[in-house]
Amino acid sequence: MNVAIAAGRLAAMGNLPAESNVFIGRERDLTDLTNILERVRAVTLCGPGGIGKTRLALELAARLSGGYPDGAWIAEQAEAERSERLVPLVAAAVGVRAELDRPLTETLAEALAPRTMLLILDTCEHLIADCAELVEWLLGSCPGLRVIATSREPLRVRGEVIWRVPPLGLLTAAWPGDAPEPDIGAVAACEAIRLFVARAVAVRPDFELTAANAGVVADICRTLDGVPLAIELAAARLRTLPAEQIQVRLSSRFELLAHGDRTAPPRQQTLRAAVEWSYDLLSDPERLLLIRLSVFSGWNLEMAEQVCADDAIPASDVLNLLTALIDKSLVTVEHELDGAVRYRLLDTVRQFATDQVTDPAEFARMRQAHRDCMLALAEKMVRSALLHDDPSWQERVDAYHQALTDWANCLQALEYCAEHGDAEEGMRLCNAMRIAWLAAGDQSGSVWLDKFLRQTSAVRPGIKARALVVRSEIAFEQQDIAAAEQYAQEGLLLSQASQDGNLAGARRMLALTALLSGRPSEAMEEADAAVAAAREAGDGWEEGLILSIKATAMAGQGDLDGAYASYQQALAALGDSRGWAVANLRYGLGRLAKVRGDHAEARRQFSDALVLYRQVDARPQMARCLASIGQLALDARDLASARACMTEAMTLNLVTGHRLAIARGIAALATLAVASGDLAMAVRLAGTARTLFEALTAPQPAAVSKLDSLVDAARAELGQDAVFSLLAEGRGMTAYEAARRAMTPESDHARRAEPAPWPGPLTDREREVAMLVAEGLPNRTIGDRLFITQATVARHIANIFGKLGFTSRAQLIAWVVKSAQDGSRRPSGYIS
Repeated sequence: MNVAIAAGRLAAMGNLPAESNVFIGRERDLTDLTNILERVRAVTLCGPGGIGKTRLALELAARLSGGYPDGAWIAEQAEAERSERLVPLVAAAVGVRAELDRPLTETLAEALAPRTMLLILDTCEHLIADCAELVEWLLGSCPGLRVIATSREPLRVRGEVIWRVPPLGLLTAAWPGDAPEPDIGAVAACEAIRLFVARAVAVRPDFELTAANAGVVADICRTLDGVPLAIELAAARLRTLPAEQIQVRLSSRFELLAHGDRTAPPRQQTLRAAVEWSYDLLSDPERLLLIRLSVFSGWNLEMAEQVCADDAIPASDVLNLLTALIDKSLVTVEHELDGAVRYRLLDTVRQFATDQVTDPAEFARMRQAHRDCMLALAEKMVRSALLHDDPSWQERVDAYHQALTDWANCLQALEYCAEHGDAEEGMRLCNAMRIAWLAAGDQSGSVWLDKFLRQTSAVRPGIKARALVVRSEIAFEQQDIAAAEQYAQEGLLLSQASQDGNLAGARRMLALTALLSGRPSEAMEEADAAVAAAREAGDGWEEGLILSIKATAMAGQGDLDGAYASYQQALAALGDSRGWAVANLRYGLGRLAKVRGDHAEARRQFSDALVLYRQVDARPQMARCLASIGQLALDARDLASARACMTEAMTLNLVTGHRLAIARGIAALATLAVASGDLAMAVRLAGTARTLFEALTAPQPAAVSKLDSLVDAARAELGQDAVFSLLAEGRGMTAYEAARRAMTPESDHARRAEPAPWPGPLTDREREVAMLVAEGLPNRTIGDRLFITQATVARHIANIFGKLGFTSRAQLIAWVVKSAQDGSRRPSGYIS
């Protein structure tokens, strides 16, 4: 693999959607905004709904994305109905996952801090204060971040440039009936008219701008104040009405609304008039369907029929009514997935439709129907994923991606369950979402499960037992082995008291936690009991997972032949079509082959697992496979392949934002640096990795011990003072800085000179504090870097002043600089 390509994968990332139609106009806006974003870090595109804020932001980001190595991303805040959903949505949009015992805001900021990227926060007005606070935090924590916000009002954060998005350009006057024939070229160049004509041709291909209709079209656009959404809605009516009738109806409607709320922005009134006008032209069944569709965050026809159909709207009528709403541009065709077209409502239309609810009880019934629909779809996906025979692995992959498409709908359903105390339905939905959470390394399921487990409403024992097993699995992923064991024990007791629990799964987790807690005999006993329970239930999925754990336990006890046999039994139990579980087994077989010294077989197994993981974008597992392949290459002294694999693994770890994976990745890069002959880099990386390991809730003694051995070996060659200085420099680097330097090929940067001894009667910790003071950092930041309190930092500085006879930070900084010059280098961690 080309190293430059691997290192650039993060740069190629982003999630900007591909637009379905051509962007029209606003060239001056784009030019000015491009210049502004070269000088400032936050721009808010302000204006009423439908003015084109989001589309302008997307076009601007698309044009600028080449200048942001870590990509351009959009986080749609319209789905964040509450403030607590804001940060999770932003994190999910950029691929950052939640961690145990750590605010997601901190994980997000740390993951984005080293990136040079562009972030669009779309539709902020309903959570304006929370969005402003988040932007302040991110801008303060992430120096390479630029933010484009879209909102109906400014965020009012420091350094923000407020850009009022204007309407599309208009002609100054229409032509009276006896006026000379207009210049069609000049009319067609008008932004608003260009948009009208483009959208008109989309619904009526024979439409063209002529001398006969130019005045009418210009008047329509002017009446609509050049608001893009209003123009698109009007143009859509050309399928059934001539332009002259549209002109008349618009004039009449606006006269009716002319004396409305004078405090509302005029263009907001105009947009509402346009949407309401379009709504008024609907039949009663069309209106009813539009209101009901507002419960969705995207849907397909089958979902609409399931949720929206009843005596008032028969299922057989849904397709025709939906088609009518599409023709009138109130429903947008999004894309096609597995042969099923997806639809959505523009945010403005969705809000308007929700405002038309006159029967809250009926709308609550729709939300409940939406929840039931999502629960049924999610449980169907699980049944598809776990069946032994059909469908094929590819069909299961398709089902998995279908589930991810409806992820926002599932979260809305979970919110409904939490709001209404529907603990049983909430647990069922969490149980169904389990595979996606685990495959993606997303630990946020623990938050939902904890909510439902705390609720007092009655839940059938079997459903609660399964939820406890899922909670145990997530706790295990969070490295909280004690909690994982506790949840598994509770799940076991409930499963024993019910017929539909997950006895095999609970015992599987008890076997796993016992194994990692150093109780191999107990682990084997639980694994045997779990296998028996799985076979009795005819659950091949559980049987395969348990046999894999049993194989791991055997390998740990030195029974390599028994481990291999258990892995083969696991593969037979799973079959070829359960690819995600098979990938786990192949990874285990790869580790076993490596222990046996068969590196070719190990590489084959790791590579086969990687192919399967890539199909479901299981990034944590992909990184694990790549790291293992890279280690094999390193053992074989194939440094180029090792660097390529470890670089891609590190990139994936940085994207997910999990500190343990990042720490392990940097430790691996440290071993690569040793093999490459760059001992100085290896020690720096060891310092960074050691700092990351120390910050984790769960200790990692084995990993830390390996780093200590690396440092001890380097000390013999580089000397005590040099190693001390390099370790301090590494501790002062962020994970991204360390990874970036480690992943850069030697030909791309000159090797740093080895450090000379650093003078002064200071302790190791005092030297670290002195170097951070020299960076200009305040006590709070120094404390965060070194994981000590501000008071401790202050005491260290006082001790430094006393030893050196200084009275100010300026004297200390000057001394640090002189020490660097005397040693022909700057002290480690010093930044000019």
